[in-house]
Amino acid sequence: MAIMLVSVRSATLLLGLAVLCSSDFAPPTININLDDDPQVRWMPIRNVFDADFLNRAARDVIDSTIPKWLHNVLKSLIKVSEKFILPKPYGDEIRGLASHFGFSLSDAIMLNFAYEVTAFCTSIVAQDKDGRIYHGRNLDYPHAVLRNLTVNVIFKKNGKISYIGTTFAGYVGLWTGQSPYKFTVSGDQRGSQHWWNFWKNMVSAFLLKRKPVSWLMREILEEAEDFQDAVLYLSKIPIITEVYYIVGGSKAGQGVVITRNREGPADIWPLDPINGQWFRVETNFDHWLPSPAKDHRKETAEKAMNSTGQDHINMYSLYQVLSRVPVCNGITVYTTIMSATSPENYTTLVRPPHCHNSVRAKVLPFFGGEKWDFPRI
Repeated sequence: MAIMLVSVRSATLLLGLAVLCSSDFAPPTININLDDDPQVRWMPIRNVFDADFLNRAARDVIDSTIPKWLHNVLKSLIKVSEKFILPKPYGDEIRGLASHFGFSLSDAIMLNFAYEVTAFCTSIVAQDKDGRIYHGRNLDYPHAVLRNLTVNVIFKKNGKISYIGTTFAGYVGLWTGQSPYKFTVSGDQRGSQHWWNFWKNMVSAFLLKRKPVSWLMREILEEAEDFQDAVLYLSKIPIITEVYYIVGGSKAGQGVVITRNREGPADIWPLDPINGQWFRVETNFDHWLPSPAKDHRKETAEKAMNSTGQDHINMYSLYQVLSRVPVCNGITVYTTIMSATSPENYTTLVRPPHCHNSVRAKVLPFFGGEKWDFPRI
């Protein structure tokens, strides 16, 4: 099987965590120039991933997500209407990816929408005793091949870093991202999803012209002025499916879980550190309802956060919370730790199929992300 080629630069990422989880690894990093034509922006992917491998992986994701009959229906629909259903610039980016890697355009489109259906996740936003905001997330997908498709992306504009995120090769959206010195954001699927939700999402996007949740995240990361601006737009812009947006800012108190309906917000759940509510944990269920009987991620994470305490929360300890079973589980693809005030420490680790519980491991004196240059804006 073809394997991805990891850049020398990304290979140095997080050497300090090797003791904690020897089988975790840092994904490769690519640069995307937003000043380039959208159809050629993603060409750097070709320097990292093999085209044949990407084609096989895309087929695996599509076949395991979309029933064959629905695949055929959508293929015919896309063939006659793709010029009208894909907004710029993301439509052109998808067309470019299809061209670069030999996908059919219909498969490239379906691949991008398939990822909007099955993102089971845990996100945590927390404030330490000095008012610093930390944001961590586990992204869970039931596709093992995604561990070999995970990639960090640095999006540049006018020669400077605009935002960064973690995604999968062939997918133009983001479920995890950071706008340096402004805010961090992650998305968690809301509720249980089934194949028919894929159909609903396609109708919502193509007929009602609503945004995929991951495309809205990219848009906000590029355009929002600050935390408040990001929260406002992530709350009100119509989207194709229900989701939780978790946002962390650069100032004390700036942390929130936004529970989204397709049309607008169902609930806004901010940090309230004055009253002892210094963290929020969101998985895939409304926070005001009890978790399903067989899903203990939320309770486990909350117990671990309370055990850690506000005096001791930092990037190390948040990573440890996210490494506890079942918060980290058999379908966890990657863990990201980030803080808008320390964008150089943006860190993603791809997790092994069975997550290690690193809580008892020795904590090293440095949690080091790749040392990117983030000029203050």
